[in-house]
Amino acid sequence: MGLELDSVDRGILHLLQQDARHNTATDIADEVDVTPNTVRNRIGRLEDAGIINGYVPVIDYERTDKSMHVIVQCTVPIHEREELAETALAIDGVVAVREVMTGRRNLRIDLVAGDTDEITAAVSRLQRQGIDVGEQELLKAEHRQPFDHFGADTAGD
Repeated sequence: MGLELDSVDRGILHLLQQDARHNTATDIADEVDVTPNTVRNRIGRLEDAGIINGYVPVIDYERTDKSMHVIVQCTVPIHEREELAETALAIDGVVAVREVMTGRRNLRIDLVAGDTDEITAAVSRLQRQGIDVGEQELLKAEHRQPFDHFGADTAGD
């Protein structure tokens, strides 16, 4: 069972999802009506519990020299899914891997590349690792937002 979250925890999570880089402990404290020290302690507790397990930038790859973002749908043996997910992450260009609870297409791999040759090379490396590559989809855009049930009502606007 996970850590029980109260309204302060949910507000902190909501604000960190909105903008972890620019929301300081003081900013968050003002929004959830606690002290900045309480916010820092709560964030530490959420990190220790594994609820917050990292802070990563959201990169618009289209504005970089890796302008092609491809979603590769793969099938792997269920008992090897986790191991092959880790293996896929080690391949150049792979930026995310999702383990999906299905029999087929149970590994979804996001990779970025500068051109089709880089995509082909990355997909070939995936196949050499024993990953059965299915569909490859070129991503046009991705839109994100914080999960609003984590304290949008607690954190204000």
